[in-house]
Amino acid sequence: MNNKSLVKLSNIIGIVSIILLIYWVFIFISVTVFELKIFRGDLEDIFFSILLGISTLIVGALLVNIMFNLTRIAEKHNNDGASISKKVSKKWVIAFILSFPLIFGLLYGGDYLRIKKEEKSFIASTQSVVETYGMKFDNIVNYSFGEEWILDVANTLGFFYNIDVYCSNMTVIVPDIVEDMPVFLEFERYYPSTCSDTVSPMKKDYILKTTKAERDYLNGVFFHKKEAIRYDKTRYQQELFYPYSKNGKIIVIYFSDNNYE
Repeated sequence: MNNKSLVKLSNIIGIVSIILLIYWVFIFISVTVFELKIFRGDLEDIFFSILLGISTLIVGALLVNIMFNLTRIAEKHNNDGASISKKVSKKWVIAFILSFPLIFGLLYGGDYLRIKKEEKSFIASTQSVVETYGMKFDNIVNYSFGEEWILDVANTLGFFYNIDVYCSNMTVIVPDIVEDMPVFLEFERYYPSTCSDTVSPMKKDYILKTTKAERDYLNGVFFHKKEAIRYDKTRYQQELFYPYSKNGKIIVIYFSDNNYE
């Protein structure tokens, strides 16, 4: 392979590397701005690792190009310069520009399919758990705030913790009144360390912080008997509110995976 061929090859490698770099930066910006979860692991680590690899190719191609061009100049074999500087076809420019919305569409479509698959799996798994082991909730569906009831909830949720991966962050939600104001209380599988033989549990320690949409949903479940599940997904987690009723009494079982990052 002569110097001319090596220069041509280094030009091709450099141009392809620059195009790949532009595509990769576009992909990274799209994934970050629109919170598309396409890659597993830390996206920043992946980005900088690939960025380093592409940059290394560009620098290597540039050094080879400079070195062999200098050699060709020294040998006075650069009469073929005109053939290198050909005009880029307009069709290739248009194809390059149109490739960006195509790439974004593929990224968005892949993220949408992933979300739907995870949603289906999450709902199916939690429904299966409740339908199979729902009788475990029968002893806590009759809510009455007190140490005995809270311990029953903790023991019940402790049982489910070992059943399914989606039960790791499982809680029970009920309505109550605190300081003459309607609130929702949330109980988990850990019995609070603030409670002891001399200190009784306090309702205010269990108040659930909610959004307006969540309050509307919970009000509909507890006070209007709208027993429909509610699924929601954020960048950091997916969550499910699952009403469970027995003999006219109702509680809401809350599942979350805290797995989005």
